[in-house]
Amino acid sequence: MQEKLLTLVVLAGRAPEARLGLAISARAVPLATRRNRIKRLARESFRTRRGELPAADLVLQARAGAGAAGAEELRSTLERLWRRVSET
Repeated sequence: MQEKLLTLVVLAGRAPEARLGLAISARAVPLATRRNRIKRLARESFRTRRGELPAADLVLQARAGAGAAGAEELRSTLERLWRRVSET
């Protein structure tokens, strides 16, 4: 599932609940502080929605421009991705 700032890859999970993997590369987001901010927001958002998500391995990847995005824009993108995963 692809959005403007983030891509989410969904793999069949072996665990009884959803698991999150983060692939926030230095190539997509050059500054470490911005990479860490994206990771922090993603983990927080995932923890709040984990119970609603299907048992799958979810890998979140940052796209170019994600580092310059504001916190609200990242949160809304994450919410759209979680909603799309839970509907499938």
